Amino acid sequence: MLLEAVLNVGSDLELGSTLQQIVDTAAALTGARHGALGVLDPDRDRIEGLYTAGMTEAERRHLDLFPDEPAGRPATLTRPGRSPGRSPGSPSDGPPVRSFLRAPIRVQTEVFGHLYLAGKPSGPFTDTDLALLRVLAAQAGIAIGNARLYETARQRERWIAGAAAVTTALLTGTDAADALMTVAERARALAGASAGVILQPTEEGGMEIVTASTQDDPAGIVGTVIEPGSAVLVQLLGGAPVFIDDSATDPRMTTAVRSRFGPSMMLPLQSGGRLIGTLALPRRRGERPYTDLDRLLATQFASQAALALVLADAQADREQLAVYEDRDRIARDLHDLVVQRLFATEMMLESTRRRAASEAEAGELLGRAVDELDSTIQEVRTAIFALQQPPAEAPSTFRGRVLRETGGAAALLGFPPSVHFTGAVDALVGAEPGKELLAALRGALAAAHRRPGVSAIEVEVEAPVRLPDGRSGVRLVVADDGRGDDDGRPTTVTWQAPI
Repeated sequence: MLLEAVLNVGSDLELGSTLQQIVDTAAALTGARHGALGVLDPDRDRIEGLYTAGMTEAERRHLDLFPDEPAGRPATLTRPGRSPGRSPGSPSDGPPVRSFLRAPIRVQTEVFGHLYLAGKPSGPFTDTDLALLRVLAAQAGIAIGNARLYETARQRERWIAGAAAVTTALLTGTDAADALMTVAERARALAGASAGVILQPTEEGGMEIVTASTQDDPAGIVGTVIEPGSAVLVQLLGGAPVFIDDSATDPRMTTAVRSRFGPSMMLPLQSGGRLIGTLALPRRRGERPYTDLDRLLATQFASQAALALVLADAQADREQLAVYEDRDRIARDLHDLVVQRLFATEMMLESTRRRAASEAEAGELLGRAVDELDSTIQEVRTAIFALQQPPAEAPSTFRGRVLRETGGAAALLGFPPSVHFTGAVDALVGAEPGKELLAALRGALAAAHRRPGVSAIEVEVEAPVRLPDGRSGVRLVVADDGRGDDDGRPTTVTWQAPI
């Protein structure tokens, strides 16, 4: 049985089954009624794993695996007349135990646990029993060392694969909110956390939770702010990682949501001296703390994710710049070729119309041609200005905002309104008159949508114009071909505002 246990130690990387076999073999070889193998957490003084033989669940809960005698060496301890509830390594409600064995489990030079035997019916344990226990404890150490090396390798592999997946996802093109959520979700899954949270600096000098990936409802988490003056805030804004054993009781934590969580890691998303934010990975209260390996791998992941976020942002800027450059080229081509040719044709027709002014019909036809060319020139210019607007951002000019309003109305109307600009409207129309005219434009477009028979809308903006009171202003005219409320004629509405 001893030989079989020794041979099986290296044959299975499943640590639990191997350690259970060792404690079962130890009890059987020595004739002990009870056996226990306790594995210590390598970073903290607590039992990480417990494997028993000959014990009920109630007995397992009352085990005392931290005896008063010096640990770290084999021992045969005899306690005549002492009850099991008072004997280390013994169940509290079992038969009386007069002696027990203990052997340390070593991984290289560190003690990672102990193997205990108790309750030998035939009498005290012998030196032979102790020798058998020492052999099995040594094999348990080998099993634990191999399994932990294997698990460490797998854990590193998972984090590396996760970081690569995040980098690939970010560089394939996502917006900022989706990119942060991708980082939060992947980090939460890898760390076994109850939440993955992204915090970013605020204008007031604090930090705000902008993204949260949780197993449950994230309500109440997003929008939470760490106010300026918090002790943990100095570390976070300085780009230093923060590790917390219990968020609910740590005095550095000041947010209202801290009571939900226990162990937590708060890792800087920083690359090239640029602090993007902080990745927080809290676990629920009572869950196991993060190990040193967890902290190291999560810190490396956060650094890789920050670099991917910076690269994705730079790639988006390059793609947007390419769009702008292409639009500028199209706008230049339209202006240099189409508009100039149309303008030259208009001038020739205007000259011809003047020469043929005596012939009323010819003059009328030429006048219409001139008007059509002038209208076409205005439409092309409008298209040029539309090309100069950022594709995914709010327009920064009054002309662009007018085009955005009419473009949005086209989805409801079923056709795009015709827009004409006369004069330097961007330079002349300020913020306040611009707001008034845009509100009037929205109202006019909505009213046109409600009227029956509207198939065309013309919007004209002109600046400067002379207002009735003599001041300089801007005029907005919205005309449609629908039936008016009173006389059934097309509707034309005019607004004016001083500039």
